[in-house]
Amino acid sequence: MIDRCVIIGVGLIGGSLGLALSERGLAGHISGVDTNEQNLEAALAGGAIHEPAELRRAVAGADLVVLATPVGATPGLLREIRDYLKPGAVVTDVGSTKLNVVEQAEAAIGGRFVGGHPMAGAETAGFAGADPYLFENAFYLLTPTPRTDPAALGLMRRLVEAVGAHVMEMSPEQHDLVTAAISHLPHFVAAALVNAVAGMPAGDRALALAAGGFRDTTRIAAGNPVMWRDIFLSNRERVLEALDGFRGAVEQLETALRRGDGEKILQILTAAGKIRTELPIRSRGYLPRVYEIVVTVPDRPGVIAMLAGMLAGAGINISEIEILRAREGYGGTIRIGFATPGEQERALGLLQENEIKCRLKA
Repeated sequence: MIDRCVIIGVGLIGGSLGLALSERGLAGHISGVDTNEQNLEAALAGGAIHEPAELRRAVAGADLVVLATPVGATPGLLREIRDYLKPGAVVTDVGSTKLNVVEQAEAAIGGRFVGGHPMAGAETAGFAGADPYLFENAFYLLTPTPRTDPAALGLMRRLVEAVGAHVMEMSPEQHDLVTAAISHLPHFVAAALVNAVAGMPAGDRALALAAGGFRDTTRIAAGNPVMWRDIFLSNRERVLEALDGFRGAVEQLETALRRGDGEKILQILTAAGKIRTELPIRSRGYLPRVYEIVVTVPDRPGVIAMLAGMLAGAGINISEIEILRAREGYGGTIRIGFATPGEQERALGLLQENEIKCRLKA
């Protein structure tokens, strides 16, 4: 699909894209550029890139240039590479904010820029978290404008689909509004919550006792702080708008609590629970629902392989699998997800027939 590609920033997203392109044979040659030598060495050893390269030399020969750096670095990179791009080269990015980036990119290089944002990620920064299947079934947002070259947009559509993701197109303005609400605001709140608890009296004890609810709520606070600083600043107005809405919801619940209004508290919690239960998405983005069962197993070597083999033997495909809890020497619980309710029911019946403790997960 692409003769020569250069990825600037071979961390989590850039490294994962390099792995996906390489393993699927989508690029003839992939160069990597990164200020972090460890990332470059790991990306080369892992097969995400064919060679580390100097920025201008790599860009000069590339058919596709991917900017996979924090959004704060994008304007400078655009100015640095614009005079070295060969005619017809397509440039894209993977940043979490789009309006400012797209405006600056089009001013610098014109319609051959296609804004992109894969709705996938992990808490592990750098190439250490890279995964060739990171984009599988995730939505990948593209943000074309009236200036976008149709051929460049067409290439990006095909590329996104080829790495296993689903294309969704929207304007840069709409992108920033949506991501402020569902991505940037949650990270803002998670970071504030961690720091608030840490700063409370006996905060160290509270954090030591933090269990599932706190960990699930604050999981994203472990993300790359430089990247998130740039995201907040780049999308400042939209994030502030989202915070205004959040503050209103907090004040409503706080007022009911101060008044001891149990009926109002119940109403608010019930409404939130209903909305959350009906969300048609999973944690990696806009993914279809996964139908799950929870299995209780003893702690012995090969137990997960046994479960997988049993299901595979019956022609039942596992979509997701996760160890929920484990106690060494005793056992644990495993969550297994399936793509359809039919597979879920068949798996439940098969495991129960084999006297394996399991139940449907709500």
